[in-house]
Amino acid sequence: MNINATIVLTGATSGIGQLAAIELARRGAHLVLTARDETKAAATRERIHAAAPDARVDVHYADFSSLDSVAALGLELASQYERIDVLINNAGLHAFEQRVTVDGHAEMLAVNYLAPWLLTNILRDTLVRSSSSRIITVASQASRRSGGLDLERDLFDTAPFTRLGSSKSYSKTKLMDIMFSQELARQLQDTGVAVHCLDPGFNVTGLGRELGFSAWLTRALNWLRIGDPQRGADIIVRLATDSDVSPASGGYFSVKDAEPIRPTPPADNAATCQALWAATSALLAKHYRTEPRHRPDRS
Repeated sequence: MNINATIVLTGATSGIGQLAAIELARRGAHLVLTARDETKAAATRERIHAAAPDARVDVHYADFSSLDSVAALGLELASQYERIDVLINNAGLHAFEQRVTVDGHAEMLAVNYLAPWLLTNILRDTLVRSSSSRIITVASQASRRSGGLDLERDLFDTAPFTRLGSSKSYSKTKLMDIMFSQELARQLQDTGVAVHCLDPGFNVTGLGRELGFSAWLTRALNWLRIGDPQRGADIIVRLATDSDVSPASGGYFSVKDAEPIRPTPPADNAATCQALWAATSALLAKHYRTEPRHRPDRS
């Protein structure tokens, strides 16, 4: 990857996103970060410049629970940057109670799946024009605890859940991220755009931030050296920068030495991934243009 690559990174003001941003800056990347909170964004910029004083860092603001905000962000980035070498969909949320967004979607679904789907598709033309380029999406092995996918229900389910039940809802959004990545890799075959997703492992940062005892738990796990977020950041950086990633596109990679993982069903089924894509496109097309203006000629 070009040392001066322009890299868009969501969820960069905390956790593995912030650590990945710092390392990418050290490697000479032009960082385009998304943030919701100006104070956190300023603190992140300071940390990056402390590690890489000459780093170029741009910050754009959006609320990923609002699809209007995400769409505006995508159009802003597409108009401002002639090329985008890497898009890293890292922003995510594990909510411990059901909340419904202004658009009527479950908040975790909106932030973890619909927002990156929409942002990626608005930037799709730019990424194709910038090839060789990459799209990296942070998924999770939590997808294996999703219980599968019901398209008629899971894209529209806003039923309340308990703290314990929140894990299944979170897992479904991560399953959808893998399926989105798999189908996008198929669509962008032969365009020069590599599409991958990854499992960042268990990470302490941001763990249960809605729980009253999260700070204590984080300190305890850090003391036990469990959930080191640097491991999750490192695999993001590796997939964004290494030239020897295999497979070249369509991979789902483990935090453990970036070994390929076989996705859990139904993410291993191309027809089901296509069906999810079509349902998501129909859902978002009610409000936004989400398909590229120009499709690559594969003839």
